[in-house]
Amino acid sequence: MRDMTTFGLTPREAASLRRLTPEWRVQQFLDDTTYDLTGAGCRSPRRVLRERTAQCLDGALFAAAALRLQGQRPLIMDLEAERDDDHVVAVFQRHGHWGAIARSNYSGLRFREPVFRTLRELALSYFEAYFNLRREKTLRRVSKS
Repeated sequence: MRDMTTFGLTPREAASLRRLTPEWRVQQFLDDTTYDLTGAGCRSPRRVLRERTAQCLDGALFAAAALRLQGQRPLIMDLEAERDDDHVVAVFQRHGHWGAIARSNYSGLRFREPVFRTLRELALSYFEAYFNLRREKTLRRVSKS
């Protein structure tokens, strides 16, 4: 039977994720990883810990796993774009307000402090910084929560 306190991670891996508190420490860990420009596959939180490499989906899954081990709900949100790549963020709630943790090659699409009253407000906070190489603003939709 699987140990539900570590959710399939080794005790050492789980301890590493639990230590990344408050939420900005998860972001700091992700900022210190190498960004995977080639998108060479989806990495599990275990692989992100081991390889210190991530792209946006890897980062969101890693952050959600860390938040889960810290007693929070593991939630991710997909920011959907037109003529551009989607972006995935892990969302968290503190004192009734929403924030986000994300891995991106562009710093404007990363961490958001938990100051947003709704997930919609949080998603809209990414609009100005979400543009393609033609400088077109491309964020159009967000996944349903």
